[in-house]
Amino acid sequence: MLAIVGLGNPGDKYRHSRHNAGFDVMDILSAKLDTPIKKMKFQAVYGETFIGGQKVALIKPQTFMNLSGFTVSDAMAWYKLTPREMLLIVDDIDLPFGQVRVRPKGGPGTHNGLRHIVQCTGTGDFPRVRIGMGAPPPEWDLADWVLGTFQTEEQRKIAFDAYMTAADAALCWAEHGIDMAMNRFNQRHAE
Repeated sequence: MLAIVGLGNPGDKYRHSRHNAGFDVMDILSAKLDTPIKKMKFQAVYGETFIGGQKVALIKPQTFMNLSGFTVSDAMAWYKLTPREMLLIVDDIDLPFGQVRVRPKGGPGTHNGLRHIVQCTGTGDFPRVRIGMGAPPPEWDLADWVLGTFQTEEQRKIAFDAYMTAADAALCWAEHGIDMAMNRFNQRHAE
């Protein structure tokens, strides 16, 4: 059993914002796998499917980003998963816009959702797919930046391409493990 958790904020107000990259990737996975994410449990909507013969839960927390740890810790307990069996999909302002990075674990950095997950579970040993949003321009407030949407059609296309890559990386992780996902997807965007 595995779980893929896409972080974001519920509600139309936050739809397709930078901070909802995880939700947008989960929607892509839902479509690719023909698996609705509509059941309710662990303060989240979720669906269950199989990837490469492995049962996988697709989870979108409904707690708002900064309280994502509640969902992750509840899902871990329900499914009896270790952190290595859960993949987190998150936006990242510390990565250049449109870049995707797969990591086996790490600290929360500036991400409040990850910070709450570490606080609730006591560990940062979760594999993750990070999607670069770039740093806000100097005149922008950080909260306004991450809760804002993409300004141009080109930005929307770059973001969508990154989300598709992140979804493919998540599928690779579920089927082949973290090392294969890192080898395949981190090279793709090498600088």
